[in-house]
Amino acid sequence: QVQLVESGGGLVQPGGSLRLSCVASGFTFSSYAMSWYRQAPGKEREFVARIFSAGGSTNYADSVKGRFTISRDNAKNTVSLQMNSLKSEDTGVYYCKARRPGLPEYWGQGTQVTVSS
Repeated sequence: QVQLVESGGGLVQPGGSLRLSCVASGFTFSSYAMSWYRQAPGKEREFVARIFSAGGSTNYADSVKGRFTISRDNAKNTVSLQMNSLKSEDTGVYYCKARRPGLPEYWGQGTQVTVSS
């Protein structure tokens, strides 16, 4: 049974930091590209960051470049998102996604991040 379980969300003041984690099970984690997406109230879900399975190369949305860092630990089946210099517009539900070309995608249930003073 495939599971992606996110954690680490919460309430933080503008300029603060949070670290999100996503623990995977039920599939060959090291063979999948892992991504973080987010969805703000009333908006479409949007891409945040991706880390590829081979070599660990990364992509980021322009809005988070230089502030967020995605990483993975294949030994622990975990992908993380370090978020620094948080802004109110970073508020939303953050989801992790696993993708391998030609196979179904897997999504987690999400974790809420609220940036507010």
